[in-house]
Amino acid sequence: MRNQNKAINPGVSKHLRILREAGLLTISKDSQKHIYHLRAEPLVEIDNWLEPYRQVCSNRLDAIEQFLDEEE
Repeated sequence: MRNQNKAINPGVSKHLRILREAGLLTISKDSQKHIYHLRAEPLVEIDNWLEPYRQVCSNRLDAIEQFLDEEE
């Protein structure tokens, strides 16, 4: 993430802090710059956890689609 204005909006700063505390961002410092890096690993864990639910929802949506097609 790059900020050309040197100052970060307080709302953005709060979001970056929350994402960092959640383990989704890391920070490296280069002189006076803070460089934010996205950590995708926690998102992969969430995606893996959601997979069974995604399958159930997909099956139910397919059943609804089939029902509606039969109604036409």
